[in-house]
Amino acid sequence: MEEQIKKIQLNDLHVALGGKMVPFAGYNMPVRYSSDNEEHLCVRTGVGVFDVSHMGEFMVEGPEALNLIQKVTSNDASKIVNGQAQYSCFPNETGGIVDDLIVYKFDDQKYMLVVNASNIDKDWAWVNNLNTMGAKLTNISDGISLFAIQGPKAIEAVQRLTPVNLSDVKFYHFTVGEFAGVQDVIISGTGYTGAGGFEIYVKNEDAEKVWNAIFEAGKAFDIKPIGLGARDTLRMEMGYCLYGNDITDTTSPLEAGLGWITKFTKDFTNSEALKAQKEAGVSKKLVGFIMQERGIPRGHYKIVDAESNEIGEVTSGTQSPSMGVGIGLGYVKTEFSKAGTDIFIQVRNKNLKAKVEKLPLLKK
Repeated sequence: MEEQIKKIQLNDLHVALGGKMVPFAGYNMPVRYSSDNEEHLCVRTGVGVFDVSHMGEFMVEGPEALNLIQKVTSNDASKIVNGQAQYSCFPNETGGIVDDLIVYKFDDQKYMLVVNASNIDKDWAWVNNLNTMGAKLTNISDGISLFAIQGPKAIEAVQRLTPVNLSDVKFYHFTVGEFAGVQDVIISGTGYTGAGGFEIYVKNEDAEKVWNAIFEAGKAFDIKPIGLGARDTLRMEMGYCLYGNDITDTTSPLEAGLGWITKFTKDFTNSEALKAQKEAGVSKKLVGFIMQERGIPRGHYKIVDAESNEIGEVTSGTQSPSMGVGIGLGYVKTEFSKAGTDIFIQVRNKNLKAKVEKLPLLKK
C-alpha cells in the first residue's frame, strides 16, 4: 500500500507561491520557489523563511520529565536552564542513533523535544517504550507549524511584529511571547543555516496569519520563501548533520563528531558501550571536505587515498553557492580525518582531489 503523503498546514499557500512541491519525509514539501542558488544567497546575505512544519514536537511533562530525557538522550539535560535549548541525540542499543533532536526546557516539569519529520513515529515509539518512570508524553506534531526566519537581516525584518527584543534571544535559547498579534508563540534561536535568525512555533490555526505578517513586515528587506533545497546547501556549508545522510541508526555519535553531545556524567541508553568505544577510539570519523579540483561530490561516492584504496564514503555533497566549489561531508578512516589531509573523491570514475577541512566549511 502506498504511504499517504501528509500535507503541512500552508500546503496550498506554497503551491500558490509557485513552490515546487516534492514528497519529503512523508510530507508534501516545497523544495524550491525560484532556484536553490538564489534562495541560498538570499538567506546568507538577507532574510528568507522556511516552512519546516513537518518537524515533530513531543511534550514531556511532570515530575519524571527530566529523568526520562536523561535516560533517552546522550547530552546532559540537567545542565539546561529555563528558556534554554540543547542539541542532543537518542542513542539506540546497538551503537547507532535513533535520531538527533533539540530539547527545550520551559521549567523543571515541562520540556519539548523537537525531532526530525522522517522519524516522528519511530521516535514516538522509542521514547514511549523507554518511559518506564511514567513521565507525561504528548505528541503535538500535527497541531504545530514551524517557520525558520533566517539570515543576517532576520531580526530587523520582523522586530516590529513582537514586543520581545529579538536581539536578546541568544543562540540555543528561546522565549514564549506575542508575535504578529498571536499569543504564546515560541521564539527560538535555534537555526540550521548558520546565517543567524530564529524559528517560531505557532498553532496551525494561526499559521497563515503569522506567515502573512512576516512577509508583510519583511517586504522592505526583500524577504523570500525558501525551499528545502537551499536548506540542504546552507547546512552543508556549516557542516551540520542531516539524519538519514550523515547520521543513521548505524553511525555512532562518536564517529559522527558528536562526542560533545555525548556526556558520560550520567547513565543513558547504551552509554556503557559508547564509553568503551570512546576509550578504544573510533576507526572512522565524519569529516568535512572542500574539493580542490572541479567536481561535485554526491552521497555514496567513494572516498579513496592517493593510491586509490577505498577509505570511506561521501554522506552529503553539493556545489557550495557561497564558495563556488564542491563541498561535502563523509566518513573516512580515522587516520585520514585530520584537517589538511588530502583525500580523493571518485566522481564518474575519476579520482578528484579534496582536502579535509575543519568545520564549518564556510568561514565567516
